[in-house]
Amino acid sequence: MDFTPPTAEQVFALSVSAGIGELAAHPRFAAAGPDIVAAVVQGIGDFAQGVWAPLNRIGDTEGARLEQGAVRHPAGYAEAYHGFVAAGWGAVSAPGEFGGQGLPFSLACCVLETLGAANLAFSLLPMLTLGAIEALAHHGSPAQQALYLPRLISGEWSGTMNLTEPQAGSDVGALRTTATPITSGAHAGKYRIRGTKIFITWGEHELADNIVHLVLARLPGAPVGSRGISLFIVPKYPVNPDGTPAPRNDLAAVGLEHKLGIHASPTCVMSYGDNDACIGELVGAENAGLRAMFTMMNSARINVGSQGVQVAEAAWQRAAAYARERVQSPRAGAPGKAPVAIVEHPDVRRMLLRMRALTEGARALLYYTAGQVDRGTLGQAGAQARADLLVPLIKAWGTDTGCEVASLGVQVHGGMGFIEETGAAQHYRDIRIAPIYEGTNGIQAADLVTRKLGLDDGGVLAALMADIARDAGAAGADGAALAGLARDCADIGAWMLRQASLDDRLAGSVPFLTMCAVAVAGWQLLRQAQAAGTDGTPPAIARSKPVVARYFLGHVVPEAAGLRAAATAGAALLYELDAEGLCR
Repeated sequence: MDFTPPTAEQVFALSVSAGIGELAAHPRFAAAGPDIVAAVVQGIGDFAQGVWAPLNRIGDTEGARLEQGAVRHPAGYAEAYHGFVAAGWGAVSAPGEFGGQGLPFSLACCVLETLGAANLAFSLLPMLTLGAIEALAHHGSPAQQALYLPRLISGEWSGTMNLTEPQAGSDVGALRTTATPITSGAHAGKYRIRGTKIFITWGEHELADNIVHLVLARLPGAPVGSRGISLFIVPKYPVNPDGTPAPRNDLAAVGLEHKLGIHASPTCVMSYGDNDACIGELVGAENAGLRAMFTMMNSARINVGSQGVQVAEAAWQRAAAYARERVQSPRAGAPGKAPVAIVEHPDVRRMLLRMRALTEGARALLYYTAGQVDRGTLGQAGAQARADLLVPLIKAWGTDTGCEVASLGVQVHGGMGFIEETGAAQHYRDIRIAPIYEGTNGIQAADLVTRKLGLDDGGVLAALMADIARDAGAAGADGAALAGLARDCADIGAWMLRQASLDDRLAGSVPFLTMCAVAVAGWQLLRQAQAAGTDGTPPAIARSKPVVARYFLGHVVPEAAGLRAAATAGAALLYELDAEGLCR
């Protein structure tokens, strides 16, 4: 099956849910006019379809491999990455003063969505680089920005983030990597880095000329826990004062993880300072590394949520193509006995429509979130706080959606879906990591109920749900269930903030997050369905969007409303069995 970029859907979502036309009215984003938006979306679609998508299968079957400390990729990957760099696809939203195009973050999200739908494992390379750009643009010194940002933005160099360690897992405060100040010699003012990091995505490869590792480490005498963590730039090849590359730094990939999916993305065990000669430089203030890293992580969490959309789109396309081609059994109740394509059977129709509704709902949530990020950049009142609230929703529900849609894609194929050659299983294997990395979805839910719920003393969530309830209520019967869900979310949020214990909030956090995410996605699909009736909407969208939205509002929204009991049940039942009784 050939991948077809969903160009018209993306432009429509950018227009309605991101509001990119409104963004272009601001001088900062004036270049993002309709012609540029259309050119970017079409251009990345052509590139992804023609260059990256053909490598997806070979990347899965051959994967990345570690040979004498170097990571090798299948034939074609180097040329495809060089094409990405030459076309400037990594520079879309990067700062103009360092070689970027300065376009909205929403448009950069579209670029990554298309690349990831074509080849998820490959898209992780530019995704991590974008996060490194974000971190250094906000927290790097002028000298660091001048040295690193132009090369990262161009794609000449790539970036990583190094948080996790074998003993720490998600508990970043338990890391043991050390940074010792250098007080004399050629590297005076820098630091010797020593430690081991695991799960480092694209931590070693030879597609870019250099790799800029952003490494969390602890200075001597630093406070315990997360308050004592600092952030360091640790390049694979340090740079001499004249700009030439110095000999390789004392760092190495000492292993590649053997993973369920994303086989072409090298997930590395990185060792720093085995010879006590790994040199790094501090980013920002001492012991403020977690704040700097969270800048990178927030960008990454939105883009990981996008991965749910990416795989959902690819899985839906594959399932829809198979359902049109596979002829099996007559349709129940038909006068004739001739077998028909399985797309004519009601249950297959149900699965395909659900796949499509979930995919388009997650895309709507993605671009609404990205649009709020852009409005926060412009300083619009309340936009940054709303974006902060939305980040855990798109990361968690977006990736859960990707898993469900990929699983449905296997089901549509029937037994053939369980056979690797059809490609349906790869989507399921690839996306299963997304609810885990960049903070598990349980951590996202905990973030929602412990940090984001309290923004403006609960006012940020309340205002969002009030907006949804207002618009849904104005839509009459079509919006009734959505209005009720929004009111439920507001009520549960108030209960969690004012009355529930911490344990009770955490016990109900995952169903509550799902409720909130579905409410926002349903709202945006409702808005899209209303906009689909206006002049200029592509005929295919004008015909399908109202149907897709009605399915989401009539099936997915009531399912989410049914989670109220789980969101408010409290934690007591979870602890009625002790650990031994629970896990016997």
